Amino acid sequence: MTITLDYPEGATPLDPNEIGGLKYKHLRTQGELDELEQANIASGLRWLARMRRKDILTADFAVELHRRLFGDVWDWAGSFRTTGKNIGVDPVQIGVQLRGLMDDAQYWAAHDTYPAIEAAVRLHHKPVFIHPFPNGNGRHARIMADVVLEKVYSADPIDWAAGSDLQKTNDRRAAYITALQAADAHDMGPLLTFVGHELGCRRVCGDLPSEKAVAVR
Repeated sequence: MTITLDYPEGATPLDPNEIGGLKYKHLRTQGELDELEQANIASGLRWLARMRRKDILTADFAVELHRRLFGDVWDWAGSFRTTGKNIGVDPVQIGVQLRGLMDDAQYWAAHDTYPAIEAAVRLHHKPVFIHPFPNGNGRHARIMADVVLEKVYSADPIDWAAGSDLQKTNDRRAAYITALQAADAHDMGPLLTFVGHELGCRRVCGDLPSEKAVAVR
């Protein structure tokens, strides 16, 4: 008997080999898995609170963060996926795309390319788009964005859930998925609106060039 997973809207199912990476073989329900993952994420957040490293806009840190958030539950935490999904880049492109994103993020921070919250939202969107890991990509990317806001921009974190549970099917999650899909099509407006921020006139009015399109899903 194996665990029965209940995927919310927009989630990417795990294949049997990935499910086999579950460290707790006795689990049978999604609720049991959710509790363990939440405890692991809480542990990862405590690690972040103690962390003193400065090089967080790197692919290495992104990988380490995923391992810290999910490594108590999944054997493959912190390892790039090796199979194709209904979203995400070809697995052989994951490392290249993630390093390119982090290089971009370093440039944004060094040159004040975007307001802090917009830089964080863009940094959040691209890992979800790349889909580096078998699972946990959305939660990982949201936490990564908040870490960057705090440690790079000295800004407050984003209230992603606004009182809802983004791991469950509900109106807030539906709006989130819709906003991500618009960002996939190079329209960041809905995702920025989702987090309570609007694109400034300098970009809408053409004073800044739009971000170069990158095919990463």
